[in-house]
Amino acid sequence: MRRHKPWPVAIVCFSEVLFVPSLALADDPMVLLDSDGLVVRAHLQAGLNVVSEHNLFWNYADTFAAGAGFNANPTWLEGYVKPGLSFSKELTSVVSAYGLISLVASGTLGIDAYDTGNTGRITLEEGYLGLRSTNKDGSPTFDISVGPREFKAGTGMLLANGGSSGFDRGALKLGPRKAWEQAAIGRVGIDGFTGTAFFLDANELSDTDSNTRIAGADLRYDAGPENFAGVTLGHVLDSDAPYPKAAPNGIGAPSILPGGRDGLNFTNLYGRVSPEQGSLEDFFVGGDFAYEWNDRIDMAAWAGRVQVGYTFTEYSWAPTITYSYQTFSGDDPSTSKLERFDPLFYEGSPSSWSTGSKSSMLFINSNVNAHQISLRVTPNPRDTFTLRYSYIDVNELRSPIQFGQATRVDDSSEGVPNAITGATARHLADDIFLEYNRVLTPNIYLTAGFSVSFPGPGAASLVNGNLPVWTGGFVNVVANY
Repeated sequence: MRRHKPWPVAIVCFSEVLFVPSLALADDPMVLLDSDGLVVRAHLQAGLNVVSEHNLFWNYADTFAAGAGFNANPTWLEGYVKPGLSFSKELTSVVSAYGLISLVASGTLGIDAYDTGNTGRITLEEGYLGLRSTNKDGSPTFDISVGPREFKAGTGMLLANGGSSGFDRGALKLGPRKAWEQAAIGRVGIDGFTGTAFFLDANELSDTDSNTRIAGADLRYDAGPENFAGVTLGHVLDSDAPYPKAAPNGIGAPSILPGGRDGLNFTNLYGRVSPEQGSLEDFFVGGDFAYEWNDRIDMAAWAGRVQVGYTFTEYSWAPTITYSYQTFSGDDPSTSKLERFDPLFYEGSPSSWSTGSKSSMLFINSNVNAHQISLRVTPNPRDTFTLRYSYIDVNELRSPIQFGQATRVDDSSEGVPNAITGATARHLADDIFLEYNRVLTPNIYLTAGFSVSFPGPGAASLVNGNLPVWTGGFVNVVANY
């Protein structure tokens, strides 16, 4: 089961301050030393979150794990503290050395959505050293770093969340870990163009570590803060992650391909355009497309998203409406080829790449598609309300959705019992999510949300019966210094 963060929290990546020298000012209380071109800064991030769920996973456990005693109505408390220390040292007028080390101490009190709790861990988050140059008179710049750190390619469709939270590490929903366990990153930039080469090894849970290592490159052009285009190319050097393959014509349990991810190739095109002036300056459109292939296992898969939005700046509260359609291929049971899309390490929040709010806890970005609409209003600079709606379908019937769950006996074929997997109807769910964000201080943020998921015929077909409405809410406070 892929672990990701289905709900966003107001977290600012504190490691990025290393790239903004103006933040290291004398009046910053976190600056410990600023002398002779050497800046040493402390960092502290912390969060506390209370979560409550009702009819969790539409009470699937009543069918698939009836004797396990699974609690479908849990409430739990989770939290984390992330201290860090960074430095930046000017070596010449244009070249600086820099680095950051940080730890995460996280835990959960109570039993969470995945039936784990009263546990926690202290782990290394980031620990890298680097060398970078600044732009002088339009000259090229470079940035090289080695060690555990955060890294996102493009819009986060495939490579973003390098760290796993939850389970024995605790803090499932807050998800404080994002850094890759090992990373080597080299960037060169000139005139809006940035070329990046990378090597990544994910910081996965010890009991489910797939040992996935990825190498690749990204070429991006930025014409402004809201205008960019790029392409990411990557190759999985080695991995133990298995792939499920649909049974022929969807009759029978799926087969499992051990190490299916090993040798995967992928490319991801992405872009966004928002005119900076004129009648369309409040309009934006974005697009992503990904293609994956692996000749070793005869695999070819694809995914994509189109997104359009408009901000009504002439009205009070500046409402922003955004529509997106995203789709991820599933394995076609009628072919011998494997078409199931592998979402790798995507950024799984409703504001990024999750498919739905509740549903994203159950279905990863594989063999699903969704129409999603959001409305955001800002009554004042400190308060933001966002309402999201998702209409979620399955792409391929009788094919694994997440991995291979819901294999069951079906008597619909001329009265002959057959084992089938996946949904037998297209529509999986309708998700509604209302979120409120408040800036309490420049460094402390409050987020509260309530979501509800109405199961569709596709979700109900997995249990051959009716399902209840799934609801849940949370309130969290996050501090970032």
